[in-house]
Amino acid sequence: MESTGFLDMDVRGRGQGLRDDEIEAVAVAMAVTAVVVNKMRVIQLCATLSSGVFPRETPRWWIKRRTGGTWEDLRLCDDATDEYYRQKLRMSMAMFRQIVAACAAYVEKKVTHYRMSLSVEQVITFPLYRWASGETYESGTFAFGIGKATGLQAVRDVTSAVLQAYPDAIKWPVGRRRAQILRAFRDKGFPNCFGANDCTHIFIDKPVDGPSANYYDRKQKFSVQAQVVVDLDLRIMDVHIGYPGSVHDVRVLHNSQLWRRAQAGELFDAPPVSLSHGVVTRGYLLGDNGYPVVCPWIVQPYGGIDQGLEEERFDTRQKVARGCVERAFGWLKCMWRFFLRTH
Repeated sequence: MESTGFLDMDVRGRGQGLRDDEIEAVAVAMAVTAVVVNKMRVIQLCATLSSGVFPRETPRWWIKRRTGGTWEDLRLCDDATDEYYRQKLRMSMAMFRQIVAACAAYVEKKVTHYRMSLSVEQVITFPLYRWASGETYESGTFAFGIGKATGLQAVRDVTSAVLQAYPDAIKWPVGRRRAQILRAFRDKGFPNCFGANDCTHIFIDKPVDGPSANYYDRKQKFSVQAQVVVDLDLRIMDVHIGYPGSVHDVRVLHNSQLWRRAQAGELFDAPPVSLSHGVVTRGYLLGDNGYPVVCPWIVQPYGGIDQGLEEERFDTRQKVARGCVERAFGWLKCMWRFFLRTH
């Protein structure tokens, strides 16, 4: 009798006290099982072919994909993935790949003799998903199949990587961009205007070691202040963040780099123009009534109830032009739900 793969267990079986007839019976049973399984596969294949349904590598877009977790779904590359990226990360797949290419060198881990490190894509994806969805570390790390400590470290690493990869993403406009901004605001009725300035609250967890009462804002939530300057295209030109939520906007302004640079004459360098009431200026920002009137480079609405026709028209134009900063806040918090959710 010729030796087969099933009878190769003959020698091992004898070492365990099995008789020859028992060994042959086990070999026959395994052989029969293999034949049955193979026949069943042939029958299933024939049934699939006859019904006209054959497995596809790329599922049709109207077929809902069986989920294997958020990270597993993001790894798939079919015709439904781009929409899935927009749903989970608030960006297209092309933009995500651009961010990965820019930040990969800053977050890549060294290969050691311990466990395998996470892929660069997974490390970068988790913070983007957490910021876009606003989920907690517990649910977010579970969806990505990583530990909570790993998720915390990934957020820190990717935050640092983004700041290093995009050092000029937020900067004061110069050259052609500066000319475009001045032209756009001039068309709105505000010559030599560089942008609109305002503050918003970014919700945080209650500080453990610091004075938590300072971070308790007027909305009865814990937050920090973010002072932002934007143009009419909702592009951020300057940002100052970190002061507790109970601090007034004026104090944030006076302690910001924006105030120091403006007072030193480093920001507003447009050719002088004459405004109403004989005011000559080389540049300014639009602000609300919360800023002091004595600030020479922030233009506010008149406000009040007793307004003349000219004052009312000016306030309307000023609020419409200044609305770009409010829209920027709405866009920011709608895209990154982490900044919108309460704690």
